[in-house]
Amino acid sequence: MRFSFRHLLATKPVKFLRAAICSAAVALALPTTLLAQTEAAVEAGSGAVLRGLDKISASTQDLRLVVGETVRLGYLQVTLEECRYPVGNPAGDAFARISIQGRDGEGLLFTGWMIASSPALNAFDHPRFDLWVLRCST
Repeated sequence: MRFSFRHLLATKPVKFLRAAICSAAVALALPTTLLAQTEAAVEAGSGAVLRGLDKISASTQDLRLVVGETVRLGYLQVTLEECRYPVGNPAGDAFARISIQGRDGEGLLFTGWMIASSPALNAFDHPRFDLWVLRCST
């Protein structure tokens, strides 16, 4: 005999509903538990090291920023809003919240989190400049 949910629901509705409720409870509780573990496992850095690339001149520049500081990369203004990293490992999987302003009139070009281990996940897309996070500083 083949197993089917329809048969289980028709013959043992209490068992079926109990299993469905337990599955839903586990599905709802698991992400919350994982999120709490993730939040407890990171620390805030006092700054970050970013690397900027000028695609035209093929030159790179390391930018050392403290939280709240704004520096220039060519004609862009880069602001570090926050940097977080795994406890005890500022270089490992660091992620930083960055805002980038363009020339006058261009306004805000980028705001968001950049992840050191996956720079393409939320990349700054610009015709002349690339920017990515290297690590947090403590």
